[in-house]
Amino acid sequence: MSKRIIPFDDFNPSAQPIENGCGTLEQLCIEETTMNNAENPANSACMPGVIPHLVCAGAAAAIDFYAKAFGATEMIRLPAANGKLMHACLSLNGAAVMLADECPEQGMLGPKSLKGTPVTIHLTVPDVDALFSQAVNAGATVIMPVADMFWGDRYGIVEDPFGHRWSMATHQRQLTKEELIEAARAAEDACLKK
Repeated sequence: MSKRIIPFDDFNPSAQPIENGCGTLEQLCIEETTMNNAENPANSACMPGVIPHLVCAGAAAAIDFYAKAFGATEMIRLPAANGKLMHACLSLNGAAVMLADECPEQGMLGPKSLKGTPVTIHLTVPDVDALFSQAVNAGATVIMPVADMFWGDRYGIVEDPFGHRWSMATHQRQLTKEELIEAARAAEDACLKK
C-alpha cells in the first residue's frame, strides 16, 4: 500500500475538509488501516480501539525514527503549509499510532516540552532482545534493560529521542493468578530489602 500525502493550508484540522470534504482525520486513518488489513492480516484488529496519538517536536523525524527503531510503516501524512505535520498515521506492531507536530497555540506539547511523560506505550513482540537492540541502535535511550520479569515476560523500556517511552516484552511463561500474586509479593519483598 502506498502512503498518501495531503497538503493543507494551515495547522487547524477543523478548518479544512479532507479529500473532497468528507471524513475526519481519524476516519481517514481508519480507512487507511482498513485498506492495509487486506494486505496485512496482522492489522485486522487495530481499529477501532485505543490508539496512541503522540505529539512530537519534529513529527517527520519521529516517523523516520519509528520506522528504523520499530519497523513502523507510514500510512498517511497531512502536512501544513508551515511544514509541520498536522497528522500522520503509522502502522506499528500490527496497530495504528497517530502523531502530530507540537502546536503550542493549540495546547499540543510533546514530552520534551513538558519535561517528561507519565505514559509508556507497550509493545508485545516475538523477540524483545532484537527489537530492544534495534531501538537503541536507532537512537533510543535505555531506561530499563531487558530482563526476565516475575510476571512471565522478558521486558525492557526505552525512551525515544522525542521523549516518549516504549516498553516491550516477549511472553515466556504463563502463570496462574495465584502464582502471579505469589511472584509479585516475592518481588516486592526483594525490593524492600534493597
